[in-house]
Amino acid sequence: MIRISNIKIYEDLTNEDILKKTISKYKIKNTDVLKWNISKKSIDARKKDDVHYNFAIDLELKNENYYIGKYKNISKVKEVNFPKININISLKNRPVIIGAGPAGLFSALTFIRHGIKPIVIEQGESVENRKKSVDVFRKTGKLNTSSNVQFGEGGAGTFSDGKLTTGINSPYCKKVLEEFVEFGAPEEILYLSKPHIGTDNLINIIKNMREYMIQKGATFLFNTKVIDFNIKNNKITSIITQKTNNTNDKNNISNTNENTSIINTVDYNNNDINEIYCDFVVLAIGHSSRDTFEKLYEKNFIMESKNFSVGVRIEHLQSWINEAQYGKNPKLKLPPADYKLAYHSPNGRSCYTFCMCPGGVVIASSSEPNTIVTNGMSNFLRNETNSNSALLVNVTPDDFSSTSPLAGIYFQKELEEKAFTLGGSNYNAPIQRVQDFIENRKSTFIGTVKASYLPNTTLSNLNDILPNFISSTLKEGIRYFGQKLKNFDNPDGILTGLETRSSSPVRISRDENLVSNIQGVYPCGEGAGYAGGIMSAAVDGIKCAISVLKANN
Repeated sequence: MIRISNIKIYEDLTNEDILKKTISKYKIKNTDVLKWNISKKSIDARKKDDVHYNFAIDLELKNENYYIGKYKNISKVKEVNFPKININISLKNRPVIIGAGPAGLFSALTFIRHGIKPIVIEQGESVENRKKSVDVFRKTGKLNTSSNVQFGEGGAGTFSDGKLTTGINSPYCKKVLEEFVEFGAPEEILYLSKPHIGTDNLINIIKNMREYMIQKGATFLFNTKVIDFNIKNNKITSIITQKTNNTNDKNNISNTNENTSIINTVDYNNNDINEIYCDFVVLAIGHSSRDTFEKLYEKNFIMESKNFSVGVRIEHLQSWINEAQYGKNPKLKLPPADYKLAYHSPNGRSCYTFCMCPGGVVIASSSEPNTIVTNGMSNFLRNETNSNSALLVNVTPDDFSSTSPLAGIYFQKELEEKAFTLGGSNYNAPIQRVQDFIENRKSTFIGTVKASYLPNTTLSNLNDILPNFISSTLKEGIRYFGQKLKNFDNPDGILTGLETRSSSPVRISRDENLVSNIQGVYPCGEGAGYAGGIMSAAVDGIKCAISVLKANN
């Protein structure tokens, strides 16, 4: 196929009309087009008086060699070749995946695509029941510590914006997008420069993925927590699981009789505890599984503390961001605008925006009692009044109170507990106007921007709980970003505290075959320190499953 790039479109046209316009420009006959698809769509808003779409189209033509080299915007499409897998695995026991976030789910799907039937263990609920628990927390402040925005099928990314952007360059990125489309995502994610699915779509897509895998023989054990690892001669032999309190979830189902890996109840005087024999474990536990990190450390898994970031959520009116990015009167019907900003302070710290959610809300994301954690969430249409983004400052192990690999976890938790107290010790989040934060005074009123966090908020001074190096760098960043993006530093912008879970504070070591120091265990995804978002976590899940499939026994 050939690719025609840099197609500037100044009208709201259908894809078919864009094709007609393009082949007409390059004098390509309709009858010569055998197959075509949009391969890229982006918005060029660098000049506010020249905002337009930029498209690329791939075409299979009868005589495509004629066009190669004739026009500077036409090139040969490079094929994406997936690495060939020679499966060497001989299974005595089915592979076990701990965690049903994007890393765990795409690891499971990779096994299924190659005829292997995994067991997926998830401490939270199935995604549809998990949504009910999240909604209850947002309405009432009643937290389900096993199933929430951090824990449950789909992982933390489910209750975000469903962003599928990534900085990694892997052929598996295309595979992830194609799999999402197969299970119900809109086809536009295959070509948008900044694809997203939205929380509302993700819930249905993840359910479809699970139902397909169960039909093919996978086992999903929800409301089931891994509490111990049995290791013999430095190799995993079994795991111990315990039922959580969410016993009402009826999605603990398997469509296969091949449950030979699931052994009878272990004699712990507790019928909710079971042992599962396993030779291979994909450890996709997510960035918030603190008690599991502690158990792994106790079991002598090699791990280290790593850099992460801490800050707040900042909210603006979406109309402000649209005008700042597109100008006052764009001619096109453009989607809600986003932004991505970074600032490097003379003090050596960096301040940056992360997980920006156009037309979204700030969502309560606590997973432990008496803590406040925030995140951002958008549905597919991104049609809420406000935009929000994490506003973060980098934290390094030098900032921690000890040299323990788990020190970053304790750093996070201390801040989350302080935010809980500052908010009123009732799961209200502490909030503050941007101007008041910069001037270090407690907010006493709310202006133009209304906080979207539920169950409720408390006017506060976030400077009271943030370390000085974080608050001072945030203030510098806000002022700097206000010069780059109009209204970013608007006095009525709202800061909601705190955002502490942008990435894992721990990295679990693994070798070139993606295996930990304990043979048979594959640390995977964001929680293990090898990903940062849905796409990169899903890709890492695929890679870990492939590594298992290639394992020699």
